[in-house]
Amino acid sequence: MTVIKKIPVALLVALVVQTIGGLVWAGGAAARIGALEEKVAEQALVAERLARLEAQGEAMRASLERIERQLEGRK
Repeated sequence: MTVIKKIPVALLVALVVQTIGGLVWAGGAAARIGALEEKVAEQALVAERLARLEAQGEAMRASLERIERQLEGRK
């Protein structure tokens, strides 16, 4: 007698269904991870742009203060 004949059909069906479910779940998880990686990459670019804008804002503020000091000195 072979081992396959001793295993109930319901058990084989359950294992196949669980395997298919696990593969579907893994595929969905891989898709979610891919989407999150794209978002993180986009956020890194946004953070870099924000840092440059902050530096430009600070430079503009310093220029404005310098201009204001010059104008106040002439009065």
